[in-house]
Amino acid sequence: MDAKILTTLEYPKIINRLTAHASTSLGKTVTARLQPVTELEDVKLLLQATDEAYAADRLKGSAPFGGVADISAPLHRARIGGTLNPQELLDIASTSRGGRRVKKHIEMIHEEHPIPMLKALSEGVSEHKSLEDAIFACIDEQAEVLDSASSELASIRRELRTGESRIREKLEGMIRSSSVQKMLQDAIITLRNDRYVIPVKQEYRSSFGGLVHDQSGSGATLFIEPEAIVAMNNRLREMKAAEQREIEKILQKLTAHAAEYVEDLLVNLDLLGQLDFAFAKARLAHEMKASQPRMNDRGFLKLKRGRHPLIDRGKVVPLDVELGNQFTAIIVTGPNTGGKTVSLKTIGLLSLMAMSGLFVPAEEGSQLCVFDAIYADIGDEQSIEQSLSTFSSHLTNIIRILNAMTSKSLVLLDELGAGTDPAEGSALAIAILEHVHALGSRIVATTHYSELKAYAYNRKGVINASMEFDIASLSPTYRLLVGVPGRSNAFAIAERLGLQRSIIDHARGEVSEEDLRVENMIASLEENRLSAESERQTAESLRLQMEKLRSKHEEDRQRFEEQKEKLLLKAKEEAREAVAKAKREAEEIIAELRKLAMEEGASVKEHKLIEARRKLDEAMPEQPSAKRKGNAAGKPQKIEAGDEVMVYSLNQKGLVVDIHGTDATVQLGIMKMKVALDDMELVKTKAPEKTVQPKAAASLKRTRDDNVRMELDLRGENLEEAIMEVDRFLDESFLSGFGQVYIIHGKGTGVLRTGIQQYLRRHSHVKSFRNGNYGEGGIGVTVAELK
Repeated sequence: MDAKILTTLEYPKIINRLTAHASTSLGKTVTARLQPVTELEDVKLLLQATDEAYAADRLKGSAPFGGVADISAPLHRARIGGTLNPQELLDIASTSRGGRRVKKHIEMIHEEHPIPMLKALSEGVSEHKSLEDAIFACIDEQAEVLDSASSELASIRRELRTGESRIREKLEGMIRSSSVQKMLQDAIITLRNDRYVIPVKQEYRSSFGGLVHDQSGSGATLFIEPEAIVAMNNRLREMKAAEQREIEKILQKLTAHAAEYVEDLLVNLDLLGQLDFAFAKARLAHEMKASQPRMNDRGFLKLKRGRHPLIDRGKVVPLDVELGNQFTAIIVTGPNTGGKTVSLKTIGLLSLMAMSGLFVPAEEGSQLCVFDAIYADIGDEQSIEQSLSTFSSHLTNIIRILNAMTSKSLVLLDELGAGTDPAEGSALAIAILEHVHALGSRIVATTHYSELKAYAYNRKGVINASMEFDIASLSPTYRLLVGVPGRSNAFAIAERLGLQRSIIDHARGEVSEEDLRVENMIASLEENRLSAESERQTAESLRLQMEKLRSKHEEDRQRFEEQKEKLLLKAKEEAREAVAKAKREAEEIIAELRKLAMEEGASVKEHKLIEARRKLDEAMPEQPSAKRKGNAAGKPQKIEAGDEVMVYSLNQKGLVVDIHGTDATVQLGIMKMKVALDDMELVKTKAPEKTVQPKAAASLKRTRDDNVRMELDLRGENLEEAIMEVDRFLDESFLSGFGQVYIIHGKGTGVLRTGIQQYLRRHSHVKSFRNGNYGEGGIGVTVAELK
């Protein structure tokens, strides 16, 4: 891309703003070299990286690039065998550690929100913790080699500190001496050439032995090393030299360690620069309130409320423009200072930004094209040195553009044909536009010539546009109106400013009839546009109201769902509490049964067990009734005494004893319950009563009580009476068609149970018998199955 055109469109200013957002020198280097890309797939990859960094920056903030530095020079020197200084080694360790932090940061974000491109870059960053640990163990944050770097260095430095302490003690003893104090300029100890000295007055030089290392500017003070500490200072110098040799040895060892990873670290630098570049683009997008454009290579662009990024957001007027679909050329007319040039630069600059992988300050849904080149002739190119007029300089630039452009280029021409005779200039402008249009390039041009309005109107693929002008305030609004040619507004402005009406009328008379028709047509178009704009705003207002209503409805629905969820949770909690309460009460009943068993041994009475079971049943939390199946035919059922039924609420089968209106008494095991008829389903009707055919000689008639029960309680009776009752009970039950009956005799000593069961064993109506199960009374009840 031509550097001159980039400067014309103010692209370098965008690069400067982007560079300011880079966190490292590596990122700044990458941003400074950024150029627009002319391949669609490459542009999409650049924008994807920006989008991922934008999402990462929004979710977790900026990546931690602290400590990352450009260590390429030290690495190259380490590779050829040079020894690095402590600061360079510290930078290598800090950069390696910073790379690990950035890698971990991106991995953490990727787990929550996929960022595949940044993840792939970060995976290439190699980790060298052993190198970091080795360097940080020997060098502190101030780039000083630590005593702990080696045992030899620690020993040398201990001796150094001891030697310095002895010298200071010796000198302090001297300066405290009254005989010496009078010879001193100041009672202080100082250093000259890394040797300890004291300031002595010039006149006492001959009286004070030692080596002179320096003197004051006036010559009144000599800095003398007393003879008593010369040997001590010499030893100190020797130890410092030994210290430097040991430090050099440590640095060489660390440098050799770093040299092992030079290639990996150089790759890390490149990857960290790319990552910093991506996050810099994201931060620039946040600053500009920019969005990701959709890219194509079909020569189509559509900006929705696009803004020039270098103009204050509070002052810039958004630009809506479409090019490359129904028309490939836009001719913009209008007065000076109306915003034509800014519109040209906005289209060009936003295209360059998108081709560089940057988000653009426009609304979501904007589309931009990847051009093979963008050419621009904007501004006054007059050159005094080359003796070129404004027209000549413009034409020279346009000739260069015409020779270089292709069908995939974007051409921006400002004030086309200006600076020469209007008739020739307009003809030349039409010819240039026709040539560019025939080649297929996308073009946006501005002009003052009215002849170009007619050209755009008559030429397919070319459309007029203008910059809106407010007649009432006599000022431009800077809005681009595509499809409406510009009006001169000269007569209206003159009238508003107070020019005599007669002069204005005379001027109108000088205008040709054809020009008047054109102006009237433009005025009509402007009136229709304003009407359409008003209707569009009304429709937009209604749309916004509908959006608000929809949002409110959605909020109400979500609130309802939340309340429903809360109620469900509350109901579940109440159910848990009810079950817990039932369990507690059941535990108490069981404990009471155990206590009774312990107190009364095996003689717990049946009525106590029945009472305990009743309490257990009462402790059960109430549950909704089971869904009733109903009979297959869907017809009402007729239930009679003796029928076998299923009781829905208890989910148990039983036999109907008798019926009272809408209720029935049902025998459920050893219990009788009153149950509503609509809470039961007929399972099996009672067996038909056996009848005896009458004989000629005699007849037998048996009667029974209508209220025959399925259980017989014999507790407290003796065996003989009990046998008689059992015989009568079995006869009645047999005649009633009962399938099985319950004989309650209690546990006691077992005499009554044994006698009854022996009787049942030989009774003609009894098919079989057994002891009661758990819940039926156990061995205190005998269940007899009838034939």
